[in-house]
Amino acid sequence: MLGILRNRDFARLFAAQVVALLGTGLLTVGLGLLAYDLAGGSAGLVLGVAYTVKMVAYVGLSPVAQAVVQHLPRKAVLIGADLIRAGVALCLPFVTDLWQVYALIFVLQAASATFTPAFQATIPDILTDEGAYTRALSLSRLAYDLENLASPALAGVLLLVLSYHWLFLGTVAGFVASGWLVWRATVPPLAGGAARPFRERLFRGARIYLATPRLRGLLALNLSASAVGAFVLVNTVVLVRVDHGGDESALAAAMAAFGAGSMAAALMLPRVLERLGDRPVMLAGAGALAVLALAMGTALWVGQAPAWALFLALWALVGFAYAAILTPSGRLLRRSAHPEDRPALFAAQFALSHACWLVTYPLAGVAGRWLGMGSALVLAGLVAALGLGLALRLWPGGQPRAPLHSHPDLPPDHPHLRTHGQGPHAHSYVIDDLHRRWP
Repeated sequence: MLGILRNRDFARLFAAQVVALLGTGLLTVGLGLLAYDLAGGSAGLVLGVAYTVKMVAYVGLSPVAQAVVQHLPRKAVLIGADLIRAGVALCLPFVTDLWQVYALIFVLQAASATFTPAFQATIPDILTDEGAYTRALSLSRLAYDLENLASPALAGVLLLVLSYHWLFLGTVAGFVASGWLVWRATVPPLAGGAARPFRERLFRGARIYLATPRLRGLLALNLSASAVGAFVLVNTVVLVRVDHGGDESALAAAMAAFGAGSMAAALMLPRVLERLGDRPVMLAGAGALAVLALAMGTALWVGQAPAWALFLALWALVGFAYAAILTPSGRLLRRSAHPEDRPALFAAQFALSHACWLVTYPLAGVAGRWLGMGSALVLAGLVAALGLGLALRLWPGGQPRAPLHSHPDLPPDHPHLRTHGQGPHAHSYVIDDLHRRWP
């Protein structure tokens, strides 16, 4: 897997991702402490609003930002977004009111909604081989999981000798370093395409996404992953502290078990995907999430919490299944659009997947608070099963990458027909100006 780091440009972009993730992790810890300083016992509510603002920015602004910056140089967009994020982090130590926190978080997440899809759409243009790109996706998944472990540990070390305000300077350093690494990399220009009005650029990614069966299935699987993933992120602390009487270190162990399962999946998936393909692996992951959530939720509902060691093992399995859904998603996006449409498609995935989280985050919190942990986990399992059922329906098996189709609406001398033939023909099929519906 690490062999792909011999590609110097990918190595620099991957390093940019890692340092930005570390900076974001420090920001998360610092934001929690800042919220407590400003709101005391209501800090949880403050953070809940801040994370809702984050999701709203992700869902609402990602397609807009992509449409606005489509004709700007990719490298300038990435560096500019990093510098905006660094500037916002630099302001956070000086805030005195909650509205300032919410405004700054909105600006920061708007910049992230610009950076992340553009960054993700750049990688397949650097790693054009599907096997290399798959290894890059697994490496990216590992980076996310390792950040979840490394950032709190780094923050803890820094807080031994510094006030929490210095964590925000660590965030600034992370985003500045990310921008510098992007500047050092050779970022391929976006493939040229037809000039389009803003409205069409705004909705093009969503139109391609929702017209492609495998991506409609991906959206349903995102619902499965977010349903159980939201429960893990929101309610693990309650399961550890109430059901098992654990302390902060026990909570860290539970989240580490979830992360370890995800990392194990990332390490195994390149070979598994090569042998089995995306659909069977992702459907199996969703099925496993639904079964694990329903089984454990039922046990909690009847008052039989699993032993601590079994709980950690179950959380590791949940992490494995969760990564089995999310890691291959980039492969589906890569093969579902022409290079010039990939930024719009990745932006659509970014917005639509976070729309699922925007629903499942409050669902997990409200259900856990008012129905209890067992019922909330059963509910998460039912939503995951719903996502699996929708994916099976929306993404039928056995679909060829080159389906037979024809173009009765095109004139006989059209270049496409001169290339592929006048009658029914087959080629690698994506939704574009000539192919507006799936055959």
